[in-house]
Amino acid sequence: MKQQIALSFIIWQLSFSQAVAQGWTMQQCMQYAVEHNHQVKRSELELDNYKAVRTGAIGRYLPKVDVGIGVQYNFGRAIDPETNGYTDVSTFYNGYSLSASLPVFDGFSRLHALKAAKASVLMGHASLRQQQDQTALNVLQAFTNVSYYDGLVKMAKEKVEETTLLLKQVRVLEEVGRKSSADVAQVESQKAEADYELTRQQNLLASALLELKKEMAYPMQDSLLLSVRQENHGDRPLHSYQNHGLVPMILQARYQMQVSKHEWRQARASLFPSLSLSAGLNTTYYHTLHSDAGQSFHNQLKNNMGEYVGATLSIPLFNRLQTITSIRKAKNNYKIARENYEQKLLELEKLSREAWQDWQGYQKQTEQMTHKVEADSLAYQLTRRQFEEGLSTAIDLHTTSTQLLKSKATLLQCQLMAMVKHELVRYYQGETIWTE
Repeated sequence: MKQQIALSFIIWQLSFSQAVAQGWTMQQCMQYAVEHNHQVKRSELELDNYKAVRTGAIGRYLPKVDVGIGVQYNFGRAIDPETNGYTDVSTFYNGYSLSASLPVFDGFSRLHALKAAKASVLMGHASLRQQQDQTALNVLQAFTNVSYYDGLVKMAKEKVEETTLLLKQVRVLEEVGRKSSADVAQVESQKAEADYELTRQQNLLASALLELKKEMAYPMQDSLLLSVRQENHGDRPLHSYQNHGLVPMILQARYQMQVSKHEWRQARASLFPSLSLSAGLNTTYYHTLHSDAGQSFHNQLKNNMGEYVGATLSIPLFNRLQTITSIRKAKNNYKIARENYEQKLLELEKLSREAWQDWQGYQKQTEQMTHKVEADSLAYQLTRRQFEEGLSTAIDLHTTSTQLLKSKATLLQCQLMAMVKHELVRYYQGETIWTE
């Protein structure tokens, strides 16, 4: 067992080192988050509590065994256990007892308690899976934001390099008399704006990276190198809308409804009589203080031994309406759980259809923005050439450059959102979006 743990640790270390060297992919970030997220760990502990309750429900079918040992000193007037008369001699008593009881019938309360506990364990598994998936989805969104701002930073850097080169060209043209000082001032303004935009996007990227670390439960002080290449979200095509309804939030609501149903039936079991069997034995030892007379410890234990068996029938008659109140509350809790389950079904239907429509829409927008970027890029190149030839102003160049940058940013956003919505569609269809 220790060797397997050591081997697993070595494999994790190797994969961790490889991720650090090459950059963390989105799947690696998801897996790390699922393994280290604090809410996931709390869900694991809650699941263990459900398992403990199930073990306790199984234990209710076993007999209850008690062992008792009592010690007593009598001083003053008391009954002599040997003569059964009054005496004023101090006496030492020592009693031993062993008893066992077993419920035979309890209105099927134990049966429904066990079924409720089993359903709770299934609900705990679904809750844990729901928390793991939610953590993965949060990391997916945070990773997408980092990818988006990383792309904007690259665009801003290209813009800074481009304006720097353009400023050099304009200054040369000013020296030969082809550009005025006003043109140089306008290009310098564009250069300052590009520098400002680069700084702003770098700050937004740093904030997005901190948010990703938080979602991953990754140490804030450690560096996190990401591989922000775009994932190919068309390798598993989805040809039509489907909703299998197997997502954990639906299973969780379904099992909660089952738990409430069995708790309701368990509450109704209090209306039935209960029957239990019991058996036991007891013995005593006594000794008069300051006296050597009396039987030995072994003989007294043997001679004073007593056994008993019994049966107890308990019939509920009136307990101040507590049973009726408990049944009513349990019934309402079951109805609440059923309404919650039906609401979750509607929410899933709405979310899955919405994700499908968004995915289709972002695919079309990506295609349209690709053509727009090509057109804006051509327009910018023509305007820049005209600017160099003196046929357009710096303002025209700035306008076309800004339009091109905006189109590229919108295209990047559409591509990333198409990837996110594709993963959501897969998730709502019951597929796993992170590697276990």
